[in-house]
Amino acid sequence: MTTTEGAGTDRTWLVALAAALWGTDGLLRLGLAEQLPASTVVFWEHLLVVVVLVPLLPSALRALARCGPREWVAVLVIGGGASALATALFTAAFQVGDPVTPLVLQKLQPVFAVLAAWVVLGERTRAGYLLFAVPALAGAWLLAFRDPLDVEIAAAKAALFSVGAAALWAAGTVLGRLVSARLSSRDVTTLRFSVGLPFAGLIVAVQGDTYAVSWDNAWGLALLAFVPGLLALSLYYVGLRSTPAARATLAELAFPVTAAVLGVSFLDATLSPTQWLGLGVVIVAVTGLGWHERVRRKPVVVQPQPAGAAP
Repeated sequence: MTTTEGAGTDRTWLVALAAALWGTDGLLRLGLAEQLPASTVVFWEHLLVVVVLVPLLPSALRALARCGPREWVAVLVIGGGASALATALFTAAFQVGDPVTPLVLQKLQPVFAVLAAWVVLGERTRAGYLLFAVPALAGAWLLAFRDPLDVEIAAAKAALFSVGAAALWAAGTVLGRLVSARLSSRDVTTLRFSVGLPFAGLIVAVQGDTYAVSWDNAWGLALLAFVPGLLALSLYYVGLRSTPAARATLAELAFPVTAAVLGVSFLDATLSPTQWLGLGVVIVAVTGLGWHERVRRKPVVVQPQPAGAAP
């Protein structure tokens, strides 16, 4: 089996733009995380986006009704896990750790995505993949702790939340590919936020947090919902339709680069020498994987897109 490339004009630049918008997430989320519970922030992110997407919801639900139980379960996991719970974990990581670690640890998502794709979609990885996955994991460890040999509880908690979010987002990516055979990208986006909203509300209730926010938080919540949220996700799906996965992986490196630059420049974040080393190792490892896939196409073997997939 060989990797299939998207049809039409290559839009690698659009994937990079979306990833750069994701990189603004920390700049917007940190201030809110200091004032509001993580679950409240996530609830309002979903609510604001759903208000905008609600005209598209009936057609998305009709499309989902034509699918089978596998797609229904996948949409529930995408909305409840990848959208609501993962974002809550990601926000909580900012409350217990520094503003850079959660953003860059999210780059472990490709590692989790490949493993999930192997289980769910039958996509296979070759032994050469470990040459990139092991350094990426080692780099993530260096990045998570100022002193990698002296692990603090707070730092460990932030790293755990961040890695949990990355794993859930990876599951969302794989399941999104699964349902894309029957649903359009627009429908998947609409269902992701719409299904995620009640799950986000449930998380608020379970944790005993508040649904109420002040007008002082309105601007920050709106920017968070529509810039690294709806806008970035919409651009990403449009770009991904006509961008080979290997080039998309390279383009997504705009995310940690933007996040690290903004964190150090505007969020008063500081990194120890080993954390800078870890940042470099993660970027080099993920870049190397993307380059190897593009040039030699050996570490990851991708299943062809099923016939009759939705555009």
